[in-house]
Amino acid sequence: MVNISLIPAFQDNYIWLLTNNNQAVVVDPGQAAPVEQVLAERELTLTSILITHHHHDHTGGVKALLANWPHAKVYAPANKPLPALGAIAVNDGDKVTLPELGMEFEVMAVPGHTLDHIAYIEPNGVAGEPLLFCGDTLFSGGCGRLFEGTPEQMHRSLTRFAALPDNTRVYCAHEYTQSNLAFCHAVEPNNAELQKYLQKVAKLRQQGIPTVPSSIGQEKAINVFLRTHLDSVRASTEAHAGAELDEYIKVFAALRRWKDDF
Repeated sequence: MVNISLIPAFQDNYIWLLTNNNQAVVVDPGQAAPVEQVLAERELTLTSILITHHHHDHTGGVKALLANWPHAKVYAPANKPLPALGAIAVNDGDKVTLPELGMEFEVMAVPGHTLDHIAYIEPNGVAGEPLLFCGDTLFSGGCGRLFEGTPEQMHRSLTRFAALPDNTRVYCAHEYTQSNLAFCHAVEPNNAELQKYLQKVAKLRQQGIPTVPSSIGQEKAINVFLRTHLDSVRASTEAHAGAELDEYIKVFAALRRWKDDF
């Protein structure tokens, strides 16, 4: 059985660790030291590294990890493949087979936060729940800033996520949930599911417990960036923008600008 746990890094990053027996795979290791510490404590062998995009807080630890684990394979976006690190370039529709985990991930191109951003999806997952490692494209209650991509690209990427099964586990790379939910509440103050989730998250954070993974079903119920097709989200966004927004993509773009200034 594959076990999934998180390794905190920097101020609010999460490096995901997947293990099976003594074999380990990490996702987006922005720092090497915390990963090495866990590998040593658990007597694990690092076999593979999955990269979602090129930002340093997701890739900064790769070189140091490979110095200690030279046989580990690195998978990275095709248009930013980290060639100096010998990364295997992958793109939309590719498969990443990890025999050490008994898993095969599907690669999904999800530009928006960056142009090279990809996600890794394991349809069979663990205990019947598919897995989604989405980097900085989707957060619980939010989505990534548009550093390189367009609102159209990000909206399309999030729409692809929303089409995944509701029980898909969402493993994002940052602990942004509480601040994201404050924004969602400003947009949808009458969302009962959101109000319940706000209370749950507040209790978790008071105890220092991570709020992720989430699920696609949970996000569709509370994350306004997956709810731009709803009248409640459109009306609130129009009121804030002071303009009529007659297309979903216009709602999304205005919503993202609102969040940037929130």
